[in-house]
Amino acid sequence: MPSARVRLTLCATVAALALTTPALAADGTVKVTPGTVTPGAQVELNVTGCDGTTGAAKSEVFVADGALTGRDGAGYALSGEAMIRSTAMPGTYDVSVTCDGKDGKAKGTVTVVKETTPTPTAPIRAGGGGMASLSAEQPSTGPGWRHALIGLLLATAAGLAVAGRLVRRRRGGA
Repeated sequence: MPSARVRLTLCATVAALALTTPALAADGTVKVTPGTVTPGAQVELNVTGCDGTTGAAKSEVFVADGALTGRDGAGYALSGEAMIRSTAMPGTYDVSVTCDGKDGKAKGTVTVVKETTPTPTAPIRAGGGGMASLSAEQPSTGPGWRHALIGLLLATAAGLAVAGRLVRRRRGGA
């Protein structure tokens, strides 16, 4: 069993390597907007920490790598878009950026939530000139006997008018 001094030296060495290794630490950040999405959504990516003009954002939840573009120089951000897989399961996913030919230059996360069907809490009373609520409360049974009687009277009047005109034409009056 190693002594306490050897264990301490070993731990200190591992810690020093972790802090000084550039591949382990990201130089910048990835801002994903919106940060919480549903499967199939599109997100915007804004990346700081890249010196070049192009890059790629990668995540297992993206349909394809998000292409990033921007102005040259450390003071400018790269931006782009990515599509979330429609089959993505809820959870938080890492986003890693490759730029300047180096992996892990910037890191961020995106959270996928279960897709929900929105239901209105107070539906707008629109359409039908205010009658929509009445039709929903009273089922329509069609025209009543009054409507049938009015229709019969109108049809009779129209028939009499046509018959009268025909009689006048035959007599030669029109």
